[in-house]
Amino acid sequence: KVVVALGHRALGTTMPEQYKATRKTAKAIADLVEAGADVVISHSNAPQVGMIQTAMTEFARLDSKYTVAPMSLCSAMSQGYIGYDLQNALREELYNRDIYDIPVATMVTQVRVDEKDPAFEHPSKPIGHFMTKEQADFAEQHYGYIMKEDAGRGYRRVVASPQPQEIIEIGAIRTLVES
Repeated sequence: KVVVALGHRALGTTMPEQYKATRKTAKAIADLVEAGADVVISHSNAPQVGMIQTAMTEFARLDSKYTVAPMSLCSAMSQGYIGYDLQNALREELYNRDIYDIPVATMVTQVRVDEKDPAFEHPSKPIGHFMTKEQADFAEQHYGYIMKEDAGRGYRRVVASPQPQEIIEIGAIRTLVES
């Protein structure tokens, strides 16, 4: 078994970059499959979740009957669309190599964290776009965001990044890998 972990910007920062990166990544993963490896892919979703959160916030700003999506939902959305691109790219690459008997699936996962993790008291992970001081003040007042100045480039929302304690879907993951 081989776990391929794709880091923070491995899949690009825009949808077109992600589409291209997943095709390139699929070739390397297909090489592993051809060599006989059972492959599990894990990936970061940092740039993507920030883009989704920013888009959902802007949508809520344009029409008051809509609300800002919570980060958990934005994370699930990003996992879904990254997984969609990865599984389609990998399946296509496997088919190009006449490999038809390897199933490819995407799973959206959740993690359990310790509610007493100090990261909740000191959010430090910047997400989303840069804002002016006035925009940051508005986001703090209207959305309850915690905003921090980011290296002289403007203000960004910061969220907690607690240590994962458990992958909720680990049983389903093991079942898929073992089958």
